[in-house]
Amino acid sequence: MSDPGADDVPDLGPPPERIAVDVEQVRRLVAAQFPHWADLTVEPVANGGWDNWTFHLGTGMSVRLPSALEYAEAVDKEHRWLPVLAQRLPLPVPTPLAKGEPGEGYPYPWSVYRWLDGEAARMDRIADPVRFALDLAGFLVALRGVDTAAGPRPGRHNWYRGGTLRTYAGQADRALTALDGRIDVGLAGEIWRRALDARWDGTERWFHGDLAQGNLLLDEGQLAAIIDFGTCGVGDPSCDLAVAWTLLTAEGREAFRERLAVDDATWARGRGWALWKTLVSYANAPDGGEAAAGSRRILDEIFAEYTEGDKSVRTCADQAPVASSHGDYPKSR
Repeated sequence: MSDPGADDVPDLGPPPERIAVDVEQVRRLVAAQFPHWADLTVEPVANGGWDNWTFHLGTGMSVRLPSALEYAEAVDKEHRWLPVLAQRLPLPVPTPLAKGEPGEGYPYPWSVYRWLDGEAARMDRIADPVRFALDLAGFLVALRGVDTAAGPRPGRHNWYRGGTLRTYAGQADRALTALDGRIDVGLAGEIWRRALDARWDGTERWFHGDLAQGNLLLDEGQLAAIIDFGTCGVGDPSCDLAVAWTLLTAEGREAFRERLAVDDATWARGRGWALWKTLVSYANAPDGGEAAAGSRRILDEIFAEYTEGDKSVRTCADQAPVASSHGDYPKSR
């Protein structure tokens, strides 16, 4: 399947205009629309994400309120599809309990979910990196096996996850320019071009779309649940491979790829998803900070795996990077 031409590449538009939500506003919303929960405590969740403001509701539920109009497009999708996906998946995923409406000065639909316990996955918290990688791959195998009929195709609801990487070419090119002198931009540019040129065969599969460490929950070091399906959809599932470089060890990455039976072209696109996100994060990170150090570590993983691995992915496409839309904001938690 050919990639779209320049005229067919989606335009991400300007960055979303986020709004603030506080505890008192959430209390009023809950009391007005779900009075049977009015007496429950409401507390903000630490590191609750970017796309949604997240609050504890009592001890067993959470309230998620989109932080911008664009993120609100995922609310109906999650309420429709999460119960369907949950029946086919080997790990717990969020269970929507109620859908709220605009009110109390808050302008978007919002959700109440059952709370899932666990701590965010980090490399130093994972007990067995290979087992973690295989458990995550097993989850993706099950997700990709779900019927795609009527599933949500790439769009603004998920920032065009499952579509062409060329949507993000403008962001990647600007990041490469900003990082010149700080990283090997020649090697990064080569990897990026290979990713753009690696063709998708058009076989649609379900994908999560944002397998960031904050969306992968651990229990005693083992993968226990996967949350935040706001970017999920149906299309090219290579976006879910980015985690192979952002979180997995070299041994885990090898086991992950083998379990998923990933071909060279799909692997190259997955590497491209990881590279895009890391380049943009690194370009926006202050020098010497934790975010810059994390981005540097991931880039080192990408560079080493690419340099030492099979670089045989070739296409007849033009090797020049393709300019895309604007908007210097990565979709991440």
